[in-house]
Amino acid sequence: MATQQRSSRTFTISFPPDLAEQVERLAAQESRTTSELFREAFRTYRAERARAIFADLHAKANRDGIPDFSEEDIERSVHEIRTERRATKA
Repeated sequence: MATQQRSSRTFTISFPPDLAEQVERLAAQESRTTSELFREAFRTYRAERARAIFADLHAKANRDGIPDFSEEDIERSVHEIRTERRATKA
């Protein structure tokens, strides 16, 4: 008999009671589960972190006299580097 893989993983986290109540209250107000609330919180954190890293890189480039670049430039460069690395591994 084949076993079915789970499509998600479970994490256990703890909060002080007052913060836990806020989480539960917000989830109820928005008609969402706490899992949905935390998934969105993580996606938001990850996006904000990426923006902060981009801003830091941009500031460093300006300090170092590197010509201005866009987020698209960075994405293109990352894609090129990953493609080159995959090619050398093959």
